[in-house]
Amino acid sequence: MARHELDVPADFEGQRVDRFVGERLSLSRTRLKALFEAEGVRVDGRRAKKGLALRAGQRVVVDVDETRADAVADASLTLPVVYEDDALVAVDKPAGMPSQPLQPGETGTVANALVARWPALAQVGDDPREAGLCHRLDVETSGVLLAAKTSAVWRVMRAAFSEPGAVDKRYLALVRGPLADEGDIDLPLVHAGDHVRPALSTDEARPARSSFVVRQRRGVASLVEVRLYTGVLHQVRAHLAAIGAPIVGDTRYGGRPQPGLSRFFLHATSLSFTHPVTGQPVRLERLLPDELEVVRADVLG
Repeated sequence: MARHELDVPADFEGQRVDRFVGERLSLSRTRLKALFEAEGVRVDGRRAKKGLALRAGQRVVVDVDETRADAVADASLTLPVVYEDDALVAVDKPAGMPSQPLQPGETGTVANALVARWPALAQVGDDPREAGLCHRLDVETSGVLLAAKTSAVWRVMRAAFSEPGAVDKRYLALVRGPLADEGDIDLPLVHAGDHVRPALSTDEARPARSSFVVRQRRGVASLVEVRLYTGVLHQVRAHLAAIGAPIVGDTRYGGRPQPGLSRFFLHATSLSFTHPVTGQPVRLERLLPDELEVVRADVLG
């Protein structure tokens, strides 16, 4: 356990303590969340909540567990490889598999499968459990998931995923509800427990922008291609629900269950970006898995 003592400068007056600590110690959102949940941050001797506004001259004491707990290799997991070169690897993530472990020693995730096949990925990334993953997909979302093979490439790609529009991320979703043929959704979102919701104020909102095009329609059901310009948790699900067209099977966001479907109908169908080493355009694509294709044909014909 390492202790960091940080004095709050005058120009940080009013800044949230979680943002101050994250910037000063270069911590990921995942590590910040765990840090505050473990009560590892104190301001002037008192336990601090993440939204606390700081005052100039205060002392922030942070106890950080800096022991690495790398993702454990799990050779029993095999994932289809969509793309691979010396810098990057992309796999086809199945529904039901988490992207990375929540706890050290946990198995059964994409990160475990990556480390089993490419052991060096255990040392790539800000969080020791992420195995070079450049982004995440929800547990029940299938599709293209990208990882970097070196720390330098990981930093470049993480920056690209953080810059709106730098990586072209496309999803296919089956929805029910009245929907125009195409449209833009520019609606900030805020975390609310285990989901996100449209922000009522801008204090803690994260900018979130999506666009959509209807690819197939039958009655109130539509197959929609969604492009994400930002990367907020559950963004596709929350945005489609907010415009009255929740994803089929996504009961958390108002979608109705669908017979024969054990998950919600959301698939990360493609990623397009500039290669961090060669500078060439790269497009990675994965068609709908069989389970979703059967439902699409049944609902839309």
